[in-house]
Amino acid sequence: MNELFQYLTEPYQTYETWQIWLEFIATALGIASVVFSMLRNIWVYPTGIISTTIYVYILFAFGLLGDCMINVYYTVMSIYGWILWSQNSTDNIHVEVSWATKKEWFFGSILFVLSIGLVTLVYYFKPYIDNQFSMYGVDLGLYHLDWANWLDVFTTSVFLVGMWFMAKQRIENWIFWILGDLICIPMFMYKGLVITSFQYLIFTILALIGFYLWMKKAGNRQSQTR
Repeated sequence: MNELFQYLTEPYQTYETWQIWLEFIATALGIASVVFSMLRNIWVYPTGIISTTIYVYILFAFGLLGDCMINVYYTVMSIYGWILWSQNSTDNIHVEVSWATKKEWFFGSILFVLSIGLVTLVYYFKPYIDNQFSMYGVDLGLYHLDWANWLDVFTTSVFLVGMWFMAKQRIENWIFWILGDLICIPMFMYKGLVITSFQYLIFTILALIGFYLWMKKAGNRQSQTR
């Protein structure tokens, strides 16, 4: 038990206290945001915006550029989703949900492919970014990527599509969250972000519950309209 505790806390020995608290706050608000999403509550967006903004800084500092970019995207998409949910809410708080159309799946597939290419391109220029945007002594390429970076590229694309489906109030968004969350648990543990890794474990459980609740809600609405 002591060895496990030491393993989990060792990465934080080099952190400043305010950095630990910052990650904790971002994690707590991220969990709150998923709970609100689960309940189809519009507060998913205010809490999510604060959390993702904090994570933009944290992930950039740890070199996870894909996830850093996705949190920038989350912030922008949260504003878009907030507007859509405000327009479609039945009581100014909750929204109705449904399954995605074939057309929406088509656009989601395009978004996934484009994001794979974009994040890979960012990693290609990562040596230039790490060198304070100077080309002096820099070799561009993907040679520096490890397995966690490649997973970062993949999960970024998965989450981009999930966020888009969520803004559209589509049940399929939970499938993408579940897949991405499961991958992020070991990835962030490997990167030394233990609190964040634990957050994704909680996210996985909440996403499974959210998937069930949204399917149940959509099924109840269909039976009432028959």
